[in-house]
Amino acid sequence: MLGTYFYHEILRKTVIGFGTLFNDINIRHRDASGTSFSNLKVPLAYGPIQKFLARIQQQPNLDREIALTLPRLSFELTGLQYDPSRKTGVTQTFIANQDGNVKKVYMPVPYNVTFELNVISKLNDDSLQIIEQILPYFQPSFNITINLISAIGEKKDVPIVMESITQNDQYEGGFDSRRLIIHTLRFTAKTYLFGPVADSTDGLIKRVDVDYYTSTNIKTAKRVQRYTATPKALQDYNDDNATTVDGAISTKVTKIKVNASTDLTVGGRIIIGGEIMYVENINGQDVNVIRGYDNTAVAEHEHGTTVNVLNAADDVLIEPGDDFGFNETSSFFTDGGE
Repeated sequence: MLGTYFYHEILRKTVIGFGTLFNDINIRHRDASGTSFSNLKVPLAYGPIQKFLARIQQQPNLDREIALTLPRLSFELTGLQYDPSRKTGVTQTFIANQDGNVKKVYMPVPYNVTFELNVISKLNDDSLQIIEQILPYFQPSFNITINLISAIGEKKDVPIVMESITQNDQYEGGFDSRRLIIHTLRFTAKTYLFGPVADSTDGLIKRVDVDYYTSTNIKTAKRVQRYTATPKALQDYNDDNATTVDGAISTKVTKIKVNASTDLTVGGRIIIGGEIMYVENINGQDVNVIRGYDNTAVAEHEHGTTVNVLNAADDVLIEPGDDFGFNETSSFFTDGGE
């Protein structure tokens, strides 16, 4: 199992998604009259705060033309932790359809990704402006949508939870030292990690059986009834061309005339254009139908339009990703089996 190469870039996408939340924060400076005289977009970079503090400390001259701009934001991924509260069955799989291709993948594994966001400034008002533009959105979480696996189009809402805020005001030092106010915001992103994705139709569910028992005692209960559901085609797949319409059909009529009714059956379904009809009765070439069956739209049909039969031959040809209904049957057991 280990050794199969795959890389969905989930952690990378999570880091990018987190950073994108804070890449458009601005601050304004005002004079004594309250007039704004500067508008600064706060720069954002990925990296540990020690890196930026070292650069600042290596620039002792405050009158240099080029210096590290403050305020600024830095963030980094600080850890990963498995989240058992969101655990699902590790051996369960699900099938996904992408552009007609069936993909099989194991259920994702929940992990918490921890981040630190550092607000570095030299003026307290700059820090407060930045903090106040962030906090209202976290109550205490903010959801972002991430396309975790593009191969199957698997998108999930990932909550970004704010855990804590701390402040550090480095005010000590001489007059030639730069004052640093640092706010550290800690977050947890509740994401999921996926294993390899395989091309496979194995495990595609095509039939569901539900048995009803006489009691909840699983040791002695007898089964009495079974409910079965199978896919039901909502379009013609085999182009059987059973017959054609003899005369135009309006949206009001429930009795239609066909050129031949040999291949039609009472209790079966036919499709004309995109409208499905349920056959109630057949009398020669006259067919009584229920219009707009299976939630299809009732429409007008011209003389000579092809009539196709929808039956089990179409049901087995349903393609992954196509719309379908359900054939539902119920049967009773007389053997008293457990």
